[in-house]
Amino acid sequence: MKIHEYQAKELFRHYGVPVPEGYPAFSIEEAMAAADKLAGPIRVVKAQIHAGGRGLGGGVKVCKTKEEVKEKASQILGMTLKTHQTGPEGQLVRRLYIEGGVDIRRELYLSMLLDRDTGRIVIMASTEGGMNIEDVAHNTPELIYKAWVDPKVGLQAFQARKLGFKLGLSAKAVGHFAKLLASLYRLYVEKDCSLVEINPLVVTGSDDVIALDGKVNFDDNGMFRHNDILAYRDLDEEDPAEVEAGKYDLSYVHLDGTVGCLVNGAGLAMATMDILKHFGAEPANFLDVGGGATAEKVTAAFKIILSDRRVQAIFVNIFGGIMKCDTIAEGVITAAKQVGLDRPLVVRLEGTNVELGRKMLAESGLPIIAALDMKDGAQKAAAAAEKFAASGALS
Repeated sequence: MKIHEYQAKELFRHYGVPVPEGYPAFSIEEAMAAADKLAGPIRVVKAQIHAGGRGLGGGVKVCKTKEEVKEKASQILGMTLKTHQTGPEGQLVRRLYIEGGVDIRRELYLSMLLDRDTGRIVIMASTEGGMNIEDVAHNTPELIYKAWVDPKVGLQAFQARKLGFKLGLSAKAVGHFAKLLASLYRLYVEKDCSLVEINPLVVTGSDDVIALDGKVNFDDNGMFRHNDILAYRDLDEEDPAEVEAGKYDLSYVHLDGTVGCLVNGAGLAMATMDILKHFGAEPANFLDVGGGATAEKVTAAFKIILSDRRVQAIFVNIFGGIMKCDTIAEGVITAAKQVGLDRPLVVRLEGTNVELGRKMLAESGLPIIAALDMKDGAQKAAAAAEKFAASGALS
């Protein structure tokens, strides 16, 4: 789960992380009211979307007068902001953050995330603040400093100070940096974060260390413990299909291909996407209905796939263990009849109650393409998608 910058900074304030004064705004009037609250003379108008690179895309503007705040806010609010993280379609800006100016002497980079190789939280810091960390890692990896936190003892003060001195901070700034880092670590652990990033983290002329930006992501699996964090959720920033899938506890990720996949089990889902690519097709989604899905869940999953107009064919690939093949068949038949099956459907069933499931599909009256095994199903799905696309039926 992602949140906006202004929400991240609310959390930062709560945990004692220094941030500039600022206020969210949902209209030009609210933007001007926020500007009036800030001392000035510098104010910054920031687009609030769940993507990085906002400044390069024209979504962050420094203003020297209130009149300029109004002008820039009018330009940014309602624009479709395109960055390297939004993709070519961009993201509509529905919220702004009006923030006070800061005396910036240096810009640094700081983040915390889980290192899956070690099973520990890794802290990454760099002198190259304000830049894409991916570019820094590729071009000058020696400028990224790392520290791994032992979960038994937590972040140690010496680790924070060591990072601070590697960044070339003064003794006074190192003290501020160590305190900030301890607060961020507490936030990360207590709120089940998956990423905390500040880019840039700035050092002022008086050696204060301030979070000029804020990006915080959370582990969805831990959100049942944090109703306060769930209140930050902005559904307008999320894929509608993924939001709908969440209502039925389906594991769904929207992709850019043309073959919709309905599979039970994450491993089989990954293998299904791999074999489709092997035969020249591109998966349109990752969708795991789970081992104990009901016919209602399967129906919902099928409808979600059909709602994607880029899907040219559907591949249902089920190995029935806990999930019974007749349950899958019931869900597929129900959804296809409710929504209307307007694209090729390839079904491979194997496992518990497979004969009953196949019989139900065969007697459904639907134009279903039966597959003998996974390889056969992937080949037929790839061919069906290509043929359907050539027919121009959805254009």
